[in-house]
Amino acid sequence: MEKPVAPSCDRNRDPILDVLREHLAGRRDVLEIGSGTGQHAVYFAAAMPWLRWQSSDRAENLPGIRLWLDDAGLPNTPPPVELDVTGTWPVDTFDAVFTANTLHIMAWEEVQRFFAQLPTVTRPEATLVVYGPFNERGRFTSESNAQFDVWLKQRGAHMGIRDAADVDALAAGAGFRLTHDLPMPANNRCRIWRRHA
Repeated sequence: MEKPVAPSCDRNRDPILDVLREHLAGRRDVLEIGSGTGQHAVYFAAAMPWLRWQSSDRAENLPGIRLWLDDAGLPNTPPPVELDVTGTWPVDTFDAVFTANTLHIMAWEEVQRFFAQLPTVTRPEATLVVYGPFNERGRFTSESNAQFDVWLKQRGAHMGIRDAADVDALAAGAGFRLTHDLPMPANNRCRIWRRHA
């Protein structure tokens, strides 16, 4: 088996890293939800050696993630853990959670489950970073995002770009307050929340 490759990871990793370096500077243990290929995990863990980067994903993606982690051989990347947002969550707790390009892939019920479970895996004052496209007040922020949403719905009716206000409401319900909403390349955002103490 060859290592899986997602070209988008190579395109977005440096802009995301710039954000993470600043906002995870005081963190120690990060849970990445939906690690996909594992490319982000090794790139970010190598660039931020003070972080213990715990990758996770559904069972079918774990072999590919292991290939990336094993090849890199970094001391701060433990083996990936199986995590389906509708299933069993880790028993460990983390002071940061990161996820990229996942909310528009999940069904809305899964997005709700994602936020509902965050208090079980995070510590007080934990940081949450979500990267991806968001709508504003029910509208697409670009023509390319509108086209992307059509493509998503052709793949699965449950998929779609989420509205920022709807996501903020879920985060607030889980005890997280939005602190930053940062524009990123290709009409994406990095939205950052902090859990209440």
